[in-house]
Amino acid sequence: MSSDHRFPRRTIAGIVAALVALAGLAACASAPRPASAASPLPARPLNVLDPAPSASAGAAPAACDPRASLRPRGPLPDPRNMPAGSTMAKILQRGRLIVGADQNGYLLGYRDPATGQLAGFDIDIAREIARAIFGDPNAVQFITINASDRIPFIQKGTVDMVVRSFSITCDRLQQIAFSTEYLNASQRVLVNRGSGYQSLADLGGKKVCASRGSTNIPVIQQAPSHPVAVAADNVSDCMVLLQQGQIDAISTDDSILIGMAAQDPNTEIVGGPLSDNPVGIGILKGADDLVRFVNGVLDRIRADGTWTAIYRRSLGQFGAVPAPPAPRYLD
Repeated sequence: MSSDHRFPRRTIAGIVAALVALAGLAACASAPRPASAASPLPARPLNVLDPAPSASAGAAPAACDPRASLRPRGPLPDPRNMPAGSTMAKILQRGRLIVGADQNGYLLGYRDPATGQLAGFDIDIAREIARAIFGDPNAVQFITINASDRIPFIQKGTVDMVVRSFSITCDRLQQIAFSTEYLNASQRVLVNRGSGYQSLADLGGKKVCASRGSTNIPVIQQAPSHPVAVAADNVSDCMVLLQQGQIDAISTDDSILIGMAAQDPNTEIVGGPLSDNPVGIGILKGADDLVRFVNGVLDRIRADGTWTAIYRRSLGQFGAVPAPPAPRYLD
């Protein structure tokens, strides 16, 4: 006796229907998806504040002459012969000067790709201070820091000083000490070539980036054209954002913008000066002997041509070499 092991018709129909459904899903999965209306934005650098928070209102700092510092007392001591008990003697005993510096500011403080070492105008100024203490310009340890770290690192004693495009202001002089001015800078604007923007006045409602913790952010926020200030850890992050099309401009010291424009010829500096930014060396408040010593070093390199040689080597390719800023003293 034979037996017929066939599936009932109802079961076969169900299987066929399931296979058809699966085939339809596979076809949908393999079909190209329509492009979205807006492409996702490129990944941003870390810690970008867009918009930057407004500074909290506080008591206005006492009026001051930000360029005035403590006068050197007599000639500089010979290298490796610092006055007993002085801050310089402690640095000498340690065996190295510790300096907060930048590694992202082309021509000022940057990592030279050919050597892997820090180079630039600020770096060479710091090396002259090491030379004055040790007789060796290489007796210096650089700690690379963000703009917002400058004052905390000085106050905590993490560094002996900061040589990092550090604008002297009356507010900052309430927190730390400064040397005399060793470089003059003015805040200006960097934009993409062909953008049509000619100054900060053209950037109303547009995004303009600067370093977090810099004096540049309030200048952007207080501009009559009402641009939107964006803060980044480093101004090099601002350049990334500009190249990605996520911001419209960068506004910081022209000494920094010169290097950025040199790195990216698709950008240009526009508009006149927005502020006057004397640049000094940040030092712990109360370390008066170190301030006077550093000012003595700056006096020496102004007088003997070293400052001019450093400027010509780092920034001289972009125009005439200026005279070094004349010092002003409180006493």
